[in-house]
Amino acid sequence: MLGFLKGDPKKKLQKAYEDKLAKAMNAQRNGDIRTYSTLTEEAEKIYAELQELKK
Repeated sequence: MLGFLKGDPKKKLQKAYEDKLAKAMNAQRNGDIRTYSTLTEEAEKIYAELQELKK
């Protein structure tokens, strides 16, 4: 009934994906390659979920 009030899961995942990539980029610029790698891996998992939703 009030479906328009529910958040779009695609938008949530897209936002989370972009945030992870931004944090990863900042970690890389600061020389923290280990954190960069973990954040990039998490971003890839979010991207895979996003691709599944688009199907």
